Amino acid sequence: MPYTLPDDVDERPVTVVGVGTLGRRIAAAFAAGGTDVRLLDVSEDQSRAAAAFVADEVEAFRDVLEVAPARSATVHVARDLAEAVSGAWMVVEAISEDVDVKTRFFGELDRLAEHDAILATNSSSIASSRIVSAVEHRRRVLNTHFYRPPENNAVELMSCGVTDEGVIDALAERLPRYGLIPFRVRRESDGFILNRVWAAIKRECLMVVEEGVATPEDVDRMWEIFTQPGIPPFRLMDRVGLDVVLAIEEHYASVRPELPDAPRRLLQRYVEDGRLGEKSGGGFYEVSANE
Repeated sequence: MPYTLPDDVDERPVTVVGVGTLGRRIAAAFAAGGTDVRLLDVSEDQSRAAAAFVADEVEAFRDVLEVAPARSATVHVARDLAEAVSGAWMVVEAISEDVDVKTRFFGELDRLAEHDAILATNSSSIASSRIVSAVEHRRRVLNTHFYRPPENNAVELMSCGVTDEGVIDALAERLPRYGLIPFRVRRESDGFILNRVWAAIKRECLMVVEEGVATPEDVDRMWEIFTQPGIPPFRLMDRVGLDVVLAIEEHYASVRPELPDAPRRLLQRYVEDGRLGEKSGGGFYEVSANE
């Protein structure tokens, strides 16, 4: 049987372990949606500061995330992991980015958490498959990569390799209740989705400046102008024409042979199928009748 959320999920808390800058924001997002939160950190001062942050910011989070729960959430600072996870339907780990530390932590978490609890790592750089060697019940473990709620409200969901698909389905359905937008990472990937895209943008921006092509100020100003219309990359490529995009990529590859050829292979498949974008009636997207 695939995993389903427990029937009493609305009465059970979410636990966040590691409540620094991002962990406390994750907690605040759940609290804004009306779910009680438990906080735990190696630093007692950090835990108290996180609790104060959630209490102070929960209303602002509700406004930005556009949620209006029927109840107000409670915030509890736990003394130890056993207390923190007792009764929780989900535990989000946001501790240091160290494989060995996380591996030991998830082994202990698997032992102490409720049998039906989802065990999630917020890591943006370590795949959950690397930290489950001490976990007996691996089908409930996954990456849930939160960005910086409330403004950046995307959450990437990535399997540990054996995660029950029902866990991912359940979170994909549940997270929008908190104003969060889930995205499925469809195969294990270092950096997941957006961080990989940002890595390429960041790298090229640095190269442009290092080569003396532009100043940081000019790059930033052009970026502001270019992104202001809000056209996302695949829709923009459809607008330009995938044959044109392919020709541009072929030119770049001719002067920079170190560039990978996988992007050009993808474009070539679309071009060979006659899917050139808006001018052919469809590319990455179908063109609707009113476009």
